Amino acid sequence: MPTETKQTEPRSTDPHANDAAPYGGGDPYADYRAGDFPFTELVDLADRRLGAGVIAANDEFFAERENLLIREPAVFDPERFGHKGKIMDGWETRRRRGADAAHPFPAPEDHDWAIVRLGTPGIIRGVIVDTAHFRGNYPQRVSVQATSLEGAPGPEELLADDVKWEELVPPTPVRGHAANGFEITGGRRYTHLRICQHPDGGIARLRVHGEVVPDPAWLAALGTIDLISILNGGMYEDASDRFYSSPAQIILPGTSRKMDDGWENRRRRVRDTNDWVRFRLPAQGAVRAVEIDTAYLKGNAAGWISLHGRDGDSGEWSEIIPRTRLQPDTLHRFVLDAEAVVTHVRLDTFPDGGVARMRLHGSLTEAGAAELARRHEESGA
Repeated sequence: MPTETKQTEPRSTDPHANDAAPYGGGDPYADYRAGDFPFTELVDLADRRLGAGVIAANDEFFAERENLLIREPAVFDPERFGHKGKIMDGWETRRRRGADAAHPFPAPEDHDWAIVRLGTPGIIRGVIVDTAHFRGNYPQRVSVQATSLEGAPGPEELLADDVKWEELVPPTPVRGHAANGFEITGGRRYTHLRICQHPDGGIARLRVHGEVVPDPAWLAALGTIDLISILNGGMYEDASDRFYSSPAQIILPGTSRKMDDGWENRRRRVRDTNDWVRFRLPAQGAVRAVEIDTAYLKGNAAGWISLHGRDGDSGEWSEIIPRTRLQPDTLHRFVLDAEAVVTHVRLDTFPDGGVARMRLHGSLTEAGAAELARRHEESGA
């Protein structure tokens, strides 16, 4: 299936038109050029919490490649310098030079690159190349390629001549001190991504949003799995409120590390209403046990919860867990009297409050396993 890229807004061909003004003091984000990218609602496949990593780069003279995947926004300290120059919170390469004094500029094809292992294989729907604080030292253009190579390949294997890299974003001008978004259309499943700077420069953060496509053979081998985990293809669909933190964090792997590492909504003041969040399983599954964790949520945990499920996009909602009181900063476990066969679940909190993690333990049904196997095959090379 061919892949197309849509830039979220036009870029000038003037090599200096996209510069940001020099830092003038005060809040360094005051003149940051953000963007509204719908695909950011999808999971970040390059999230370190999912196992992503920057495994190689041809150059990282000024700033380390690993900074690309830090979860927090890039920080800027105008007084921070080291032996190599200004210390930046991102990946920054040295200035490329030409072949000799008669040719001081690098050749048109010269560029720097970094290879990112996605935390989980998936279909890429959008990429954010964030150049925060790189005002005059950002790359003139960027390009993005992706490939699918199973197992745990190292840099040598990924750079081998027989590995096919597909271009998702052709060399394209970007803006300095800005979030540069690229919408990707196509249905291929990828495991690794290569971000290129043309010819050199700095990128603060990289985000790779898309849909997880798990390996059905792996899930079958595991038997009982967390049917709602992002790693297994669970997906956040919608929520009543996302004021303090994203509801998508409820289905992240591992345990919550702090209060904002889960879902916390604002204080609900309208009586006889409640907050809710809806998720989609990777395919039809049979749920046999549920975990609801309120770790680090003490005075702001949900007071009560209920859980409902449905089979299919238009199925009727049925009760899985009735309205039940929660304790703050506590892991709650529920063994179901009968397995719930569902494709979607809705967690309701009463009246509001936070939930750190939710787990749905069970297995795919025969129909669900067949559907997932079909999607996996269609998204392959």
